[in-house]
Amino acid sequence: MAEPNDTYDPLTPVPGDRRVFGARDAFSLWFSLGIGLLVLQAGAFLVPGLSLGVALAAIVTGSVLGAVLLAAAGVVGTDTGLSAMGSLRLALGARGAAIPAALNAIQLTGWGAFEIIAMRDSANALTRQAFGFSSPLLWTLLFGGLATWLAILGPVSFVRRFLRAWGLWLLLAGAGWLTWRLLADNDLAALMARAGTGEMSFGAGVDLVVAMPLSWLPLIADYTRFGRTPGGMFRGSAVGYLLANVWFMGLGAAYALAAGGGEGLLLTALAASGGGFALLLIVIDETDNTFADIHSAAISSATLVRARPARLALGFGVICTAIALLAPIARYESFLLLIGSVFAPLFGVLLTDHFIVRRRRADAAGVAPASLNLPGLAAWVVGVGAYQAFSRLTPQIGATLPAFLVAAAAYLVFAQARARLTGKARRIQNPLP
Repeated sequence: MAEPNDTYDPLTPVPGDRRVFGARDAFSLWFSLGIGLLVLQAGAFLVPGLSLGVALAAIVTGSVLGAVLLAAAGVVGTDTGLSAMGSLRLALGARGAAIPAALNAIQLTGWGAFEIIAMRDSANALTRQAFGFSSPLLWTLLFGGLATWLAILGPVSFVRRFLRAWGLWLLLAGAGWLTWRLLADNDLAALMARAGTGEMSFGAGVDLVVAMPLSWLPLIADYTRFGRTPGGMFRGSAVGYLLANVWFMGLGAAYALAAGGGEGLLLTALAASGGGFALLLIVIDETDNTFADIHSAAISSATLVRARPARLALGFGVICTAIALLAPIARYESFLLLIGSVFAPLFGVLLTDHFIVRRRRADAAGVAPASLNLPGLAAWVVGVGAYQAFSRLTPQIGATLPAFLVAAAAYLVFAQARARLTGKARRIQNPLP
């Protein structure tokens, strides 16, 4: 049986005989994507504002909430057989979905460049420290080229031939080594006993953590559309991402606190602890995150222009690598939260539309090319506005989840109002005798 790849039309449901992903494939992919250098750095943001114990509680809480919502978005992909941006056409209309598709391609280009920069800087620091060798240009081209090649191959080839064959075991070995060195080189009880400075609230910590899995919402259906069953995709995605996110965010917080607090000394602490080899393995495996960014940027763009996703992946890979070569890394936390402000409310609309309004019944062929779902777009705007309001007025409770819920509730209200108006108009046009 021929395996599906990234050349499959993102606006056409994947037929049943080409859906080859099971729960194990979903677990492998999302466990791998939940582990990475940027996840470590996100965990480091939590301390010393929070104590390590409170930071771990925020990590578990945010990871559970985020993983469940992420896996639910994956179910949409399996139910519809459409890509992430393709499934949004059901909630926003074909024209309305063009807006997030363009934004997604832009933000994924930024994520891809961030990943390449993080891999480059980490690998260069490690090789300079161990061998006296330094070449940022070489590392940028190497990681950018590898991720682009994987994106051109497509998701099934990547998961089956790379992750399940050896990539996941490499990742587990590196993560296990880093964990062992943390426990061997540091007094965990002493780290847990340190009080937080109070610069971050528990709610803000949960908000930062949950933004990490929710940043994958615009991508997950690009892969779960190849799933055999919705249940398998939900379980594999949720469990895989939850375990990885808790593990690595916890490591990031603990290592950063051991280094004196904050993300700035994180890589130094990792290397100094004897974890340089393990960190190098994770740097290599970090390519999977860049693969996902480039592949899904191509899939999102393929819903807007007539071009093969493989060719688009090549173009986005070149752009991400060029940005990594020319642009300095910006403030990661602000970038992460900005993405959450746009896409978290959007998927509050999508999940409400799919699970409550449509009750998991979807007719992709019934979406007119010029359609525009005003209730969906209006609810999205309300959600983005709510995010900005919560982040400014009540930063201590966070903004991501409140904005998600506001957008979901607004869509229910707007959809019901439209249904009543539509029913009233039909009764006027076709009065009973």
